[in-house]
Amino acid sequence: MKLIKSFKHALNMVLHAKIRSWLTILGIVIGVAAVVAIVSLGEGLQADMNSQFNQLGGDLLTLRAGASKASNFGPGKHFDTSSSSGATQEGEEIELDKSDVQALRGVADIKMIDTQISGKADIYYVAEKGSVTVTGVDTSTWAQITTSKTKEGRMLGPSDSNVIVVGGKIAEGFFDKNLGINQLVTVEDRLFRIVGILDDSSTNVFMSIDLAYDILDDKEKDIYDTIIIKIKNEEEIDLAINNTEKKLMLSRHVTADKKDFSITSNQQTNDARSEMMSSMTTFLTAIAAVALLVGSVGIANTMFTSVLEKTKEIGIMKAIGARNNDILIIFILNAALIGFVGGIIGVFFGILMSGILPTLMGSSGGVMSKLASGGAVNLKIIFTALGVSVLIGVIAGTIPAVQASKLKPVDALRYE
Repeated sequence: MKLIKSFKHALNMVLHAKIRSWLTILGIVIGVAAVVAIVSLGEGLQADMNSQFNQLGGDLLTLRAGASKASNFGPGKHFDTSSSSGATQEGEEIELDKSDVQALRGVADIKMIDTQISGKADIYYVAEKGSVTVTGVDTSTWAQITTSKTKEGRMLGPSDSNVIVVGGKIAEGFFDKNLGINQLVTVEDRLFRIVGILDDSSTNVFMSIDLAYDILDDKEKDIYDTIIIKIKNEEEIDLAINNTEKKLMLSRHVTADKKDFSITSNQQTNDARSEMMSSMTTFLTAIAAVALLVGSVGIANTMFTSVLEKTKEIGIMKAIGARNNDILIIFILNAALIGFVGGIIGVFFGILMSGILPTLMGSSGGVMSKLASGGAVNLKIIFTALGVSVLIGVIAGTIPAVQASKLKPVDALRYE
């Protein structure tokens, strides 16, 4: 029997059992849609996370005073997320100062260093007042190290005096009147000219660290809150961290057990979060795959029922010359067809869900924009989902198909 004729027989079996076939297909649709949506959302979130962290700079390290609360998430890894209050058990205050900067300059892996302090201060403009975060930076290196981008104007330069760069929210929406380049504002009791506006929505004000010491009364000269380190080779970040830690432990006269500083790597934090996101996606996909398993049971049940209903027809086909392989192919094609139709519909609903769910969770961009851009749904996910649904159909229908092919013509014709 030709394959085309076998396919026609299989299609007729689906069409003549409409309600049962569609109920079976529904199980596959639910499973495939859930898997496609979860995998797509997982990949989309991971890509978005990677994009955000890439903008933070994978070659940057942040040095803070105080031992990290969680210095290791695994052997040889430093995923420092926060540090202690900056005081030892004996009550001695832990600080970063010029001696630490001098020690860092002796590390061959380090390309550039930016010392920073920060604190709250009042800003005034046309009789209006607001509270902002003032960050003092080393103007000779900050522009080369920072990952922030300017929307207008420029970054701070080495020779700048009494000038500031402000966050996007300060320029628009912070005061009744928007601020622009070269406009004057007062921070505490000092007048500054705006030379740059950042492309963000922050309320940060960046200025020379020397000026920040004058603005922030609680900051002591040559004592730093953080030291931002730019390394030469991003690929050798682990080596750079180890070398930096060794140099600092030597200069600060501490051991690894009594380390009084912490180093945070954007890249390693990103790797840790990506791994966590991947594990979560895998777990949720496994849960969604249970629906596919239920769908496969439905296909098997439908196929067994079809064998019973078609027993007499099987006997007639065998009596007029159909072989066991012909019967086997018809029933396997029937099962594969159910899996394929369920997969097609499931993929469609999966793509729809991957566009709707981010909107429901508060993400920017509507459903149509997500679908138009394709979101994180790629061809690999679609073809894999279709292949799995067809494979599940074939596997679930194999035993009933084999049973049908082994029926003897005489027994089949006598079956009532």
